[in-house]
Amino acid sequence: MSENKDPQVTDQADQADQAGQAGDQGVKFVYDFTEGNKDLKDLLGGKGANLAEMTNLGLPVPPGFTITTEACKVYLESGAEPVALRDEVSAHLDALEQRMGKKLGQPDNPLLVSVRSGAKFSMPGMMDTVLNIGLSDKSVQGLAKQAGDERFAWDSYRRLIQMFGKTVLDVDGDLFEEELEKAKRAKKVAVDTDLDAADLKKLVTRFKKIVKTEAGRDFPQDPREQMDLAIHAVFDSWNTDRAKLYRRQERIPGDLGTAVNVCSMVFGNLGPTATSKSGGTGVAFTRDPASGHQGVYGDYLQNAQGEDVVAGIRNTVPLAELERIDKKSYDQLMQIMETLENHYKDLCDIEFTIERGQLWMLQTRVGKRTAGAAFRIATQLVDQGLIDEAEALQRVTGAQLAQLMFPKFDEEAKTEQLGRGIAASPGAAVGKAVFDSYTAIKWSRSGEKVILIRRETNPDDLDGMIAAEGILTSRGGKTSHAAVVARGMGKTCVCGAEDLEVDTKRRRLTAGSVVVEEGDVVSIDGSTGKVYLGEVPVVPSPVVEYFEGRMHAGADDADELVGAVHRIMAYADRVRRLRVRANADNAEDALRARRFGAQGIGLCRTEHMFLGERREMVEKLILADTDTEREESLKQLLPLQKQDFVELFEAMDGLPVTIRLLDPPLHEFLPDITELSVRVALAESRQDNNENDLRLLQAVHRLHEQNPMLGLRGVRLGLVIPGLFAMQVRAIAEAAAARKTAKGDPRAEVMIPLVGTVQELEIVREEADRVIAEVQEQTGVQLKLAIGTMIELPRAALTAGQIAEAAQFFSFGTNDLTQTVWGFSRDDVEASFFTAYLEKGIFGVSPFETIDRDGVGSLVRSAVEAGRATRPDLKLGVCGEHGGDPESVHFFHEVGLDYVSCSPFRIPVARLEAGRAASTSAGSDHR
Repeated sequence: MSENKDPQVTDQADQADQAGQAGDQGVKFVYDFTEGNKDLKDLLGGKGANLAEMTNLGLPVPPGFTITTEACKVYLESGAEPVALRDEVSAHLDALEQRMGKKLGQPDNPLLVSVRSGAKFSMPGMMDTVLNIGLSDKSVQGLAKQAGDERFAWDSYRRLIQMFGKTVLDVDGDLFEEELEKAKRAKKVAVDTDLDAADLKKLVTRFKKIVKTEAGRDFPQDPREQMDLAIHAVFDSWNTDRAKLYRRQERIPGDLGTAVNVCSMVFGNLGPTATSKSGGTGVAFTRDPASGHQGVYGDYLQNAQGEDVVAGIRNTVPLAELERIDKKSYDQLMQIMETLENHYKDLCDIEFTIERGQLWMLQTRVGKRTAGAAFRIATQLVDQGLIDEAEALQRVTGAQLAQLMFPKFDEEAKTEQLGRGIAASPGAAVGKAVFDSYTAIKWSRSGEKVILIRRETNPDDLDGMIAAEGILTSRGGKTSHAAVVARGMGKTCVCGAEDLEVDTKRRRLTAGSVVVEEGDVVSIDGSTGKVYLGEVPVVPSPVVEYFEGRMHAGADDADELVGAVHRIMAYADRVRRLRVRANADNAEDALRARRFGAQGIGLCRTEHMFLGERREMVEKLILADTDTEREESLKQLLPLQKQDFVELFEAMDGLPVTIRLLDPPLHEFLPDITELSVRVALAESRQDNNENDLRLLQAVHRLHEQNPMLGLRGVRLGLVIPGLFAMQVRAIAEAAAARKTAKGDPRAEVMIPLVGTVQELEIVREEADRVIAEVQEQTGVQLKLAIGTMIELPRAALTAGQIAEAAQFFSFGTNDLTQTVWGFSRDDVEASFFTAYLEKGIFGVSPFETIDRDGVGSLVRSAVEAGRATRPDLKLGVCGEHGGDPESVHFFHEVGLDYVSCSPFRIPVARLEAGRAASTSAGSDHR
């Protein structure tokens, strides 16, 4: 089953798609680093495109070549690489060997290469990499001689066997790790750098035995076979479970494929000589990816290869330490970082290696960042003149804004601090301690909030990281796997808390004399790196305080982040076309929505006004046997409804208020049938018959429906129960008249729910017009009440042209429209099979979360066109919760709606995304 597809295909991908059959000689499948550029990400992947761009900029990039994503697609679809690929790779390998003056795996002076994945969008740690390709029993001797460092050669060989065994031959990686631990214990050392050449030589022998036993074959000694198998393994890694899971989480299309980068090796684990220092490897950011502040940020690890830093297995030193260790390389790196940031006009994430004093750039990309950093960096770059406001708006997202609105820990609260690590990804997370991904998933599915605690995470922990509220590791830095992935997901993370001893086997964490067992509650602060025992209380975030009006962006004590949010929100409001309304049912919610920037109410659900003490009046209405009893019940409800609307119109004075007449089935206002049956049975057993309960039970049975979602509800109630809708319309009209008399400016809109045919709407509208005319005559106040309908049934969407003849506005009820289009009962399917559908890739995301463009969206689009063809001034909006979903907001902008409506808390998100949808800037994609 395929995953969701990428709607955007570049010219290069188009070209390759037309001629990309295996064996077609006309398609170019391999590009030298000197041939590409940063705009070819679809074809060369992000890593390959950026290696080419750095090469073009004259930066020190080890020579190499990139196998395109189109080759990967052919391989995945056909099970074999394109026929032309081998010859192309051979030609580029020959050119590389000539340039380097040595051949791949040459016994006396071997060329070694890395084989690394690189998709269009960054997927840190999700796909495979193999380093030191070309080493063998013979060439390891040549490498030792050429490098003048026997330890380095055998360390590189054992790394190759370990990575190749795990990645290419599917050998359990723990088997290699266990042998490495045995070797360190035998030598009585703590880190692998303390093992000497003899130790590593023995380790290579044991590693090769593991490969033979577990893979059923010898470790390949032919360097070209190593490279070919590694390339296929990278292709295959596109469809691993962890890669698919990450793509679903990040909404990355599943049909992109990955490129493969074959790059000549440079070594940070090469020892010093008399004239040069030992090397190392590192990851750098041109700004702090956690806060957005400018400065020197990153991690460096001496005597190491690149994967060591990201894996977090050894704790790194801050990048600033490199100035003391190797000032020449540090100064050169600072110049390159400035060059790259100015060139890409964004935060850049850089991987580099220093080989005996020579700096090499291994990768750059637009760096993942936290939500707060995204807003700060966007405004900083505007101030620096690198980007304009339109581009700044594209650099942030509604999802990031929503993260900034989450609460933070109360600094005044009493706390018990367990330790402190590196603030890797901000937020306040509280949950029960768990020590493996399986438990995190299991407990999370049962409703528990958990904190995943590990020594370090690896790609296999991804599903547990998604399930957890936050991640805590005792090793690794800001560029470790845990930190990078957590930032990308917007998940709270604290890394490198060295004072905490994590014992995953005994499932406990020890901080001094305090022991935290699995299931104990801990709190982690990703903004400070602090770790607390127990639950720390939270307070509203500064961004929420700003939207509430309790903090002003220009005040002296205003948060710097608030200022950045204010600037971007102000620009979004200036450029957006879509108006944003709120779903609100009472004055309190309406006032909050207005503070958050709502431009009216798009959905007031009147059924919420009939709960609590008023439920008894509704019961009387349902039980009424005569017209007189029914009219008496409606008469009691009228003044209460009127007062509700007066308060709502006052809160939203001068702004439109769309009021939906009663929608749910009447049985929802009656007691549960089981509870009522028990009550009646017990009363009868005591011979204490309760006449009212008996009548209620009879009414529940009478109104019981097999599928109430499709039963007596919405407009059908107004047609079947005389006077019900008339009472509600009268309350709306009288409330509007009262507000106008009080010099207010009420702008009421009456919305008829669940209309499927124009005849239903015409009957209800005729009655509503009569009631409004009566109120005008009684009060002497002229009223302009728009009357429209919800489009929430497929038939309504298909006959929208007819319905528009009787409706002044449409509001798309996308929750019910999704249910009826898909044939789903949302309450049932989300708990039963949605998880399986998501895992199998049938859905990229739940259609109740993001609008289904192809199905539900198609009906919305056709209804908009048909409605406006009938009535050009037809007002169009949406009032399902899709109105606050970032991706859906873009769709509603595209199809020409006038407004979206969502819950008050999501209004800022909708405002921002409406601005992004309207902005003409192409923008950046930071996935």
